[in-house]
Amino acid sequence: MTTPDCTGRLSVIIPVYNEEKTVVELVKRVLARPAVGEIIIVNDASSDGTAEQLKQLAEIPEIKIFTQEINMGKGAAVIRAIPEVSKDFVIIQDADFEYNPDDYPLVMGPLLQDKADVVYGSRFMGTPGQVRYFRHEMGNKFLTFCSNLCSDIHLTDMETCYKCFRREVLQNLNLCSRRFGIEVELTAKLAKSRRLRIWDVPISYNPRKYNEGKKITWKDGISAIYHIIKFNLFSKTSEFYKRPWDEIIN
Repeated sequence: MTTPDCTGRLSVIIPVYNEEKTVVELVKRVLARPAVGEIIIVNDASSDGTAEQLKQLAEIPEIKIFTQEINMGKGAAVIRAIPEVSKDFVIIQDADFEYNPDDYPLVMGPLLQDKADVVYGSRFMGTPGQVRYFRHEMGNKFLTFCSNLCSDIHLTDMETCYKCFRREVLQNLNLCSRRFGIEVELTAKLAKSRRLRIWDVPISYNPRKYNEGKKITWKDGISAIYHIIKFNLFSKTSEFYKRPWDEIIN
């Protein structure tokens, strides 16, 4: 089956916090991908030189830059960006080099072929790459297991950054998690629809070290468990969505 042309059909959301060393080069790599039609950057009140670095990108027509005056977390930055997206598909991209924009075609493939409504780019499907932190990876796999148990869908990497959506699907979600709980919240609300076609596909991964700016800690793992229980077991599914899925999914 021939994959439809994806040129200019992808919106990329980039939440940014204290990434002065990587953000400009990362955005250049994103812009180099033919699929990318627009980039929405949300600077989450960075305290380093990120704002100055972003000024280099301000005149590029494909880029929209927004600033949070108070640091509110990745989730809040993603939520701020969602109403701004206008292309057919949307992916979330961290502002470092852990995830490679060259993988966009892999993640978009099932969407372009109308096999999926959401695609997760999995770091744990046997792809080659740099050796990773063992406890960090086991922690991610444990959280994925807990999420799968509660949501009753079988993902291989719930915490992945690379989640790619049909635009109307993402914009139909009512989201509230301000920090890294957004990964759990997205998964729970997508799964609870029982209507959406969710895929996962293998992607490459280049983990950075904590002295290079990695921000996830064990506290975020505890928070993830709380959010798994909250959104899967103790939240009203009727409040997850803006409109019934029958009005969204053709």
